[in-house]
Amino acid sequence: MVSEEVKNILQKKANTQKPKIFIGMATCGLGAGAKGVLARIEQELEKQKLQAEVIRTGCIGMCTHEVLVDVIFPGRTRVTYGSVKNTMVPQIIEEHVGKGEAVKKFVLSQMYLNDKIDIPYDGLPFFEDLEINKGQRKFILRNCGYIDPDSIEEYIATGGYTALKKILKTMAPKDVINEISKSGLRGRGGGGFPTGEKWASCAKYSADEKFVLCNADEGDPGAFMDRSLLEGDPHAVLEGMIIAGYTINATSGYIYVRAEYPLAVRRLKHTIEQAQKYGFLGKDILNSGYSLDIYIKEGAGAFVCGESTSLQNSIEGKRGMPRTRPPQSVEAGLWDKPTVLNNVETFANVPFIINQGADWYSKIGTEKSKGTKIFSLTGKIKNAGLVEVPMGTTVRQIVFDMGGGIPKKKRFKAVQIGGPSGGCLPESLLDSPIDYESLVGAGAMMGSGSFVVVDETTCMVEMARFFMNFCASESCGKCPPCRIGTTLMLDILTRITQGRGEEKDLEVLEQMCDEIRTMSLCGLGQSAPNPVKSTLRYFKDEYIAHVRDKICPTASCVGLHKYEVIPEKCTKCQACIRNCPVKAISGNTKEVAFIHQEKCIKCNLCYEKCNFMAIK
Repeated sequence: MVSEEVKNILQKKANTQKPKIFIGMATCGLGAGAKGVLARIEQELEKQKLQAEVIRTGCIGMCTHEVLVDVIFPGRTRVTYGSVKNTMVPQIIEEHVGKGEAVKKFVLSQMYLNDKIDIPYDGLPFFEDLEINKGQRKFILRNCGYIDPDSIEEYIATGGYTALKKILKTMAPKDVINEISKSGLRGRGGGGFPTGEKWASCAKYSADEKFVLCNADEGDPGAFMDRSLLEGDPHAVLEGMIIAGYTINATSGYIYVRAEYPLAVRRLKHTIEQAQKYGFLGKDILNSGYSLDIYIKEGAGAFVCGESTSLQNSIEGKRGMPRTRPPQSVEAGLWDKPTVLNNVETFANVPFIINQGADWYSKIGTEKSKGTKIFSLTGKIKNAGLVEVPMGTTVRQIVFDMGGGIPKKKRFKAVQIGGPSGGCLPESLLDSPIDYESLVGAGAMMGSGSFVVVDETTCMVEMARFFMNFCASESCGKCPPCRIGTTLMLDILTRITQGRGEEKDLEVLEQMCDEIRTMSLCGLGQSAPNPVKSTLRYFKDEYIAHVRDKICPTASCVGLHKYEVIPEKCTKCQACIRNCPVKAISGNTKEVAFIHQEKCIKCNLCYEKCNFMAIK
């Protein structure tokens, strides 16, 4: 039940006849200029002597179209303006807020939204007419972009903390575990371990202290799902953590979030303060007899700290390095006490499952992969942003239906799923369903949910080298297979992209992939070879072209470039000779310039400085 205080606050908001202006103030919006747009909105409202309620929201998922500004009058169509610039604001305020007429040339989308307090989980509308939203089912992202993330009252109004009240009043810890297990929820941050099974394992251990941890480190290049959830709906994550804490009888909790997420950190701190004020956190939560305190630990951004034991070492003030297992964390984790660790998205699922019921939730997805999954859609794609889809959705649906396909009429080539720990899937697997088992079988993994699309201009050998460089740099160095193996693989891949590779290198890479995966101590080393393994599996012809023919089929690898002068186009102006930094070009006003390949450093200056297109 919503408290009378909250009801009064929200009813007062709902009854106002003022128009409401929503503006996306998550990191993506701020990066696109939302701060300036907000200031201009407030300035214009004052200048034109108009009244409106300005509401700052999180990311709605349509990052390509930021800055996003919504205008809605009670009981009327909600209008969204996309790619809003400061110069567009005066006209929007004058014509829409002042006269009630939308500025059609700026409109991105329109929808009808009832202005009411209670919004059902499965009934929250979103922009069906936009490509990126077709096929989505927004459950975990249901509040992002619709409520003020700094307002606990607005979270409560959408059903927030009802799950916590329900379990404290009507469910024993074992009942919660049974419900989560029955739902089929699996961890959303890595290999997909069953959440209920993890909680049950921890609950059976007795100790004077137990911990519940939230992994918000999110170190994958191209991943921003967790950040957007923390910036757009932080109370949902906190509520899931509290429920998990009650289930295992945790005494304390930590949210481990990278310091590079300052907005998420600020909102988390405010969220914890609000939850404490309303009695959802702290001593004797809602007069239930259960107490829990949650703290924030800011990490320094080490990718290895996404691994559970490395994360725990970091919280303890030690260097972020993995521990040998067993014992598992559920038995002896943080400070050698029983510990449950899940990631941001996993915890955000928990209140939803408790409220909607395991039977309802388990009908979404596939037989072994239940519910929805959030992906950050980036790369060579028209509609970059966040998508939430039922498990079992195909790669093709995400790339072409929601993503809008490849820009500039280029061809789809591959998608990298799961970040540095994942793999590259080719065009032939476009119709593969996205679930835990299917992705592993194809040579990728779910990971946290990064979804990077590449087109025909991308060199897959260079892409494998990029991810291996990341893994080698992020290795903690504790175990030799990872510390030495990733460095050796990086050296081989670098030589191949520079035209110094040999065919036997491909056999060595295959062998090292298997050895490093088998012998490494933690998940970083065990999964580091995945991008190489998958590109060798699906794009071996590109490797062969690099080592046998000394060419890069996409002309992406600078080390394989060769610059030559076209004699019939050369005017003997000597611009290339003057600008070559290593004097690799000879010639004079009477003879055609000549590039000495053994001296050329492939800096591209001669190509840029030639005004007659005489260099190819």
